[in-house]
Parts: sequence; structure tokens; C-alpha cells
Amino acid sequence: MIEVRDLVAAYGETVVLNGVSLDVEPNEILVIMGQSGCGKSTFLRHLIGLQKPVSGSVKINGAEITRMSEKQYRDFSRAVGVLFQSGGLFNSMTVGDNVAFPLREHTRLAEPVIEIAVKLKLAQVGLKGSETLMPSALSGGMKKRAGLARALALDPTILFLDEPTTGLDPIIAAGIDELIVHLRSLYHATMVVVAHDIASCMSIADRIALFRDNQLIGVGTPEEIRSSTDPYVRQFLERRANEQGQSDLVDYLA
Repeated sequence: MIEVRDLVAAYGETVVLNGVSLDVEPNEILVIMGQSGCGKSTFLRHLIGLQKPVSGSVKINGAEITRMSEKQYRDFSRAVGVLFQSGGLFNSMTVGDNVAFPLREHTRLAEPVIEIAVKLKLAQVGLKGSETLMPSALSGGMKKRAGLARALALDPTILFLDEPTTGLDPIIAAGIDELIVHLRSLYHATMVVVAHDIASCMSIADRIALFRDNQLIGVGTPEEIRSSTDPYVRQFLERRANEQGQSDLVDYLA
């Protein structure tokens, strides 16, 4: 479904991804994990086509994203749903209009049909009857669900989710995790999820790709990652600070 080869990404002179190669299988939930600033969100932007690599290739369904014409990219974007880290809702629109936006932008469906589709998508994410609410009236978890409903508007075959449970309490986050797994079954979708909550990652992932220092250092099932003997993987999973970082903190507090 997704094939990345030797991807190099940079902001100016700063290399953010260095030679990343990774495959994502159809109907798979692949979770991207790693320390802050290691290139997770940048990697996701390259998969979506929002950023062009310095070198390397990104293919989705055999099509090279970096070489698509405007029309080809528009067609591609219809098959892809994106949940942005904050939910990405338009604050000036109602929840219903937010979900309807992709349908109005990419289809010629009549308004009554769009209204039915909006109600269906919101019901699927547990927000039945919220069409007239403004984003400011939603809790953090509700905003994530509304953003997810909008990502599903065009019945995508691929979903990209950026930190879907960030900032949520454990109970709400667990509900989002369950929803993600349910929607994968419902839509038979391939999902790439950027996340840092270890419990969340372990509960939803078919495989986990672990990044460190702008490189992909390992890929495996949750069980394979849990049983890894790699010192960095153990440190990451056990949430242990670097010794140098601990020393610096002690010196600072002293």
C-alpha cells in the first residue's frame, strides 16, 4: 500500500530524516513512535504529499507522490483522510460544516445527500446530533472525534492520524483507541498513526516503527518491540531519562 525508499528530508541545512525505508501493508495499522524531534510528523507530511523530500521516493498504491500532477494529487487526496494533531477544525464553521467540507470540495453531491453523509460520519465517531455545535463548544476528545469524522468524509482507503490521543485523559484516550481499531475494520483502511503514548500504541498497532535521531531504528509487532533488548528501546518503553539529562537537572535544581 505504501512504499518508502531511502527518504531524506531537511529544513534548510538541517537533516530531519536520513535514509528512511519502510513499507505499510494493506489494512494495517502502523504506529510511528520515537523521541520528540526525531522526524515523526515530518515523515507523515511526506506520506501525505505536503512536503517534498530532498531525495528518495514515496509510493502509494504504486504511484510516486513526488511526481504527481496537480490533478493526480487531487485524485489521490480523495482516497486519503487526515486527522491533524489538534483536530484541525475550522473554528468559524459548525461541526457539520467541517465534516461536509471535503464533500463540498471534492464531490458534486446534492446538499441533502451531504447532510445525510455528515450525520452518518458523526454517528460513527460517537457525535450524533452535534452538527450545529461550534468547535469552541467541544471538549478535547470531541474535537478529535469531529476531526476523525471529517477525515472519513470521503470514505478513504488510507488514514493518516497525527497524535490522535495527545492531551486527552486516559479514559477518553482509550475510547479513541477503540474507535480507531473499529474504523479500520469498518472501512478496511490502512492507517499510519504518529503517537507517543506507549499504552495507546501497544493497544492499536499491528506493527510499530521506532525512530531515533532522524532514522528508523526498528520495526516490529508490539510483542517484538516489548521484548527487544536494545538499550534505547528499553529506555524508551520504561520511560527512563538519560543519565546526562538527570545530572543536568540535579545541577540546575541545586
